[in-house]
Amino acid sequence: MSTLSSPAKITIAILGTVAVGSLSGLATANSIDTWYATLEKPFFNPPNWVFGPAWTILYILMGYAAGRVWSSTANAGLKRSALTAYVVQLLLNAAWSILFFALHAPLVALVEMLFLWATIIWCIRWFKQVDSLAWKLLLPYLLWVSFAAILNGAIVVLN
Repeated sequence: MSTLSSPAKITIAILGTVAVGSLSGLATANSIDTWYATLEKPFFNPPNWVFGPAWTILYILMGYAAGRVWSSTANAGLKRSALTAYVVQLLLNAAWSILFFALHAPLVALVEMLFLWATIIWCIRWFKQVDSLAWKLLLPYLLWVSFAAILNGAIVVLN
């Protein structure tokens, strides 16, 4: 049994999620002004400055959702399944940045993003069984990843 309080679990989940996001940001940072700048992008590509704040907000929401699940009084097996889905989607999220930006492989990143999208849906379904708010906190993330998939696909087509 865990002796951490709910606020401690939520804080750890937020900080852990933001840390994974920051590592993804490191994979991205070196390519923004170099390789990424040379790519043809669709008319709906947001300015580069939008991505950092958007992802920071999403990572905080995601971490808060995971912390709520971790803190819930739901069955331990159910929580374990929900948090396993969360960790898997978070790892796929980080892998996308490496594939797209560090390895310069937009097509491979797009295929990987389809797995990420499906895994987010899987995570939402588990979170919905554990906490009535946690799953809703992942909806902005799902929408952003959906947009990012369209953007990634357009970049593949244009390049």
